[in-house]
Amino acid sequence: MIQQIDEKPKGIAMARPRHPNKEIEASIQYAESLGWRVLVGGSHAWGFLYCHEQARTGCRVPVYSTPRSPENHARRLRKEIDSCPHQREGP
Repeated sequence: MIQQIDEKPKGIAMARPRHPNKEIEASIQYAESLGWRVLVGGSHAWGFLYCHEQARTGCRVPVYSTPRSPENHARRLRKEIDSCPHQREGP
C-alpha cells in the first residue's frame, strides 16, 4: 500500500527570505502588493518576479542579489513592474 505524504501542511504558507538590500526588498514588496509572484533561487539571480499572467507571455523580471548599484536596480525593478502590459484593471 502506497501512502501519499504532503510536503507542506495545507493552510500554512512559508515566508520567503528577505532580500539583503532594503531598497530592493521594498521593490519586491511593492511587486507583491500588485499581485506579482516571487520565486527565490536561480543560477545567477537571487530570484525572479512573475506578473499574474500565467501564459508564456507573462513578465519575468530577475532580481539580483548583489547588483553593482542596488538603488538603480531597485528603481529598474519598479519601472519594469509599472510598465507590465498585463496590469490588472482597478475595480
